[in-house]
Amino acid sequence: MADRTSGSWLPLRGRTLEALGLTEAPRDHPLLYPGAWPSDSGLLDGDRLLPLDRLVHDDRVPVLAVGSNACPGQLRHKMEEFGIASPIPMVRARVTGIEVGVSAHVSRMGYVSASPFHAPGRVRELFVTWLDAEQLAVIDASEGVPVPGGNYDRAWLPAPTVRIEFADGSTLPGAFAYVNRHGVLHDGAGTPRTHPGQRPLLTELLLGSARLRELFGVTAEEFCARARADAMLCERGTRLFAEEKRVTASGLEGCVRVQGS
Repeated sequence: MADRTSGSWLPLRGRTLEALGLTEAPRDHPLLYPGAWPSDSGLLDGDRLLPLDRLVHDDRVPVLAVGSNACPGQLRHKMEEFGIASPIPMVRARVTGIEVGVSAHVSRMGYVSASPFHAPGRVRELFVTWLDAEQLAVIDASEGVPVPGGNYDRAWLPAPTVRIEFADGSTLPGAFAYVNRHGVLHDGAGTPRTHPGQRPLLTELLLGSARLRELFGVTAEEFCARARADAMLCERGTRLFAEEKRVTASGLEGCVRVQGS
């Protein structure tokens, strides 16, 4: 059977996440964070990434993915945990005004995740995930939004502060994004640093801090293994970022809305 909707006549078996190299989730392989992203827009439907019939979905909530939420394997895993099988449109977008920074916390999944920061004029190719109410609740929960001690807030990033443009030239009036409550790591001079990928990030962080090496070991592999095994250790690592004055504001704190208001 072939898929004729996109004009590519690509066999449906060629659209499985495995065939596309998108099946692995960073939660299972932390050094792969943020995971593999699709090369183009698509509809995540179970273990397949299908063509989309439209880019804008007015009956859903637009959420910018700056980290592993743009990885289909990770998204599928999160939804399966809650028994949700409904498809998720993932639309590639040209985004101006934010950059992908480094969250100032150590995740219990074994990695140091991404968080956006305000970067006027900066342009990035990111994905907008269009979520229904159930899907949004799952992603909120995975980011700790409903929990007082959670790591992220869901913030509305309005135009023109952030410009989101799709391939057909259409734009959005804004989108939600998950902003880290702890702030983001800076480059040593107070400017938010960008996320280079997990292995180079952990290698650099460990080289720069003897106290971090005492907690998490001397290699990226050791860091991931120790972090995944010990939630209290992750909390100590998060506090250490602040104690060593590695943390700065994302510049998006003012965009955070009180959920439910």
